[in-house]
Amino acid sequence: MTDAAIHLENLTISYGDTAVVHDVTFDVAEGESFALVGESGSGKSTILKAISGLAPDWTGSIAVEGKPRGHSPDRTFAETCQMVFQDPYGSLHPRKTIDTCLAEPLAIHGIGGRDGRVKDMLAAVGLDQRFRFRFPHQLSGGQRQRVAIARALMLEPRVLLLDEPTSALDVSVQAEILNLLKKLRREQGLTYLMVTHNLPVVSFLCDRLAVMRYGRVVEIAGVDALKSGQLSDPYSRELYAASGGILHPA
Repeated sequence: MTDAAIHLENLTISYGDTAVVHDVTFDVAEGESFALVGESGSGKSTILKAISGLAPDWTGSIAVEGKPRGHSPDRTFAETCQMVFQDPYGSLHPRKTIDTCLAEPLAIHGIGGRDGRVKDMLAAVGLDQRFRFRFPHQLSGGQRQRVAIARALMLEPRVLLLDEPTSALDVSVQAEILNLLKKLRREQGLTYLMVTHNLPVVSFLCDRLAVMRYGRVVEIAGVDALKSGQLSDPYSRELYAASGGILHPA
């Protein structure tokens, strides 16, 4: 796929002597929202870590926005691709204000216009300017995750890696964050690669999904097949049955 925002080919990822992801190949198109689903331990989050540089022991090939991903740290990669983590309580520095958290990526990359960018990004994620000089402990879980999303977007990347971005939140707040992610994708032309165990979230936010089991992709399907329950692999159908069918999460 020549216009792929993310290209993985024969990707095998190891922790020490143990391979935990085996020979994974798929593409995520520009502007697409693609989900990795499967049981805990199936290798979903490890793929995001390899793409982001947090799991450097891999073989095969990774390319983002047409640029091959190396195994060593690459500062310029942060301007192309950012990650939003599962835990909004742990991903923000407890002793830094929201203003400092958001401005930090700009300072690291020598980008000016800090004041305006921080104000604009708070507005983009639906937070009032009064939150700017608060500390993370003064915000709710949903507000913290909005800040985490804003921080990921400060460098204007085209690709976001979303690692269970709503699973640590209350159900009512989950819907708010999912609606925000859908809005940001539409407005900014973002590409999402999302890890989740929640099939209703996939049906709401994603175009396609890859089902993983024991570190391997067993099926890639369009979201229409998920909504209709027409998945082909027996394990995929087990996951669908266990979810109780697909209901709108919002």
